[in-house]
Amino acid sequence: MTQVSFLHPGMRLPFVLLVACFAAWGIAANMTDPLVQVFSRIFSMTTLQASFVQFAYYGAYFLLALPAAFINRRYSYKTGILTGLGCAIGGAFMFYPAAQAMTFSYFLLALFLLAGGLSILETSANPFVMAMGPEANGTRRLNLAQAFNPVGTNIGVFLAATLILPQLNTASATDRAAMAPEALRAVQQAELQAVMTPYVGFAFVLVAIWIAIALIRMPTRNERTEAAVTPVHFAATLRRLLANRHYVFGVVAQFFNVAAQTCAWTYTIAYVMGAIDGTEAQGGWYLQASLIVFLISRFVMVGVMGMIRPAALLAVMALAGTGLCLFAAAAPGLAGVWAVVALSACLSLMFPTIYGIALHGLGQDTKFGAAGLVMAILGGALMPLVQAAVLDAQGAPLSYMVPGLCFLVVAAYGLFDLRRGGGRQA
Repeated sequence: MTQVSFLHPGMRLPFVLLVACFAAWGIAANMTDPLVQVFSRIFSMTTLQASFVQFAYYGAYFLLALPAAFINRRYSYKTGILTGLGCAIGGAFMFYPAAQAMTFSYFLLALFLLAGGLSILETSANPFVMAMGPEANGTRRLNLAQAFNPVGTNIGVFLAATLILPQLNTASATDRAAMAPEALRAVQQAELQAVMTPYVGFAFVLVAIWIAIALIRMPTRNERTEAAVTPVHFAATLRRLLANRHYVFGVVAQFFNVAAQTCAWTYTIAYVMGAIDGTEAQGGWYLQASLIVFLISRFVMVGVMGMIRPAALLAVMALAGTGLCLFAAAAPGLAGVWAVVALSACLSLMFPTIYGIALHGLGQDTKFGAAGLVMAILGGALMPLVQAAVLDAQGAPLSYMVPGLCFLVVAAYGLFDLRRGGGRQA
């Protein structure tokens, strides 16, 4: 039996640097999740108003993914990666003037630019990882690279739990309304400085990664050929992609996967506060536990995927996610909190598995296909608004019905791929 290589020759160092990128956008995404609760307190907003944090973040992912595909198709994955890192650096540094201005809309603008850069980065890095070795093990290779994303997510939640959440003043919205303007401004200024610090530090980390990637050569074999001879025919590419039912369903599944993930993590703190009468800081530590579960499970799933078809594993874990959401909604309390934490085990394999299955066999359409799958991250912008509305009206426990329904769509895609004879890619 011939052993299939995992990486093409000369790709080890580029792969390691891309792994650092996967960790980096995990840091950003999960420092951002607690900001809904943070801004809700700082600016005395409803959960629905504060959830525009996620709308700005994931909306930027949607808007910048297609331009990223044009950059990758016209130039190279490396150009896309450097462009994305550059935009993200600018957005992270913008947190400093946003903290000085003390304006919610300024923070949304900074988040939009940061997330837009990460959208370009992710649109470039995911298919690049798949192109770094044989197509036969592309999904498994992407799962391995994505396994380092939760390393970053844990760092992001840890930074939020230690540098941001403990710095929040315990004054309620009523207390703040009764404060003198000068006293309220002093409280808000201290809280917003705490928000700003980890993001500016993160900007310097991104600068270091940008320099390292800029200094090495990292083209793939296919890119050398494409860049030399293949013009961009976007309309024809779009028609082919829209006619591919397997790919289109993959985009839909990715939309609801990201929706489920964003909903589950964004409102973990609110669930803890509602179910066991906890504080924001306590909720932050349960969110940290969720990300540790996610990290461990991501590596476990890479191993399991060597024995079980990715699509079958996807369907089973998505159905388990629905069950956990139903339990959390029906049984608020400590057991419900741990059910919410356990959702991360179900989520751990979903993004890279859907990504790899949906892109399999697209050939020259892969770069634009990758953009569509990143645009599906729009689910993280829209569905948290739905859950926030349910939360404001019915409470945090019942709001977990929203991600529960999202998991069902993901399960349907796994079963669809199995029925059409797919799911064999490792």
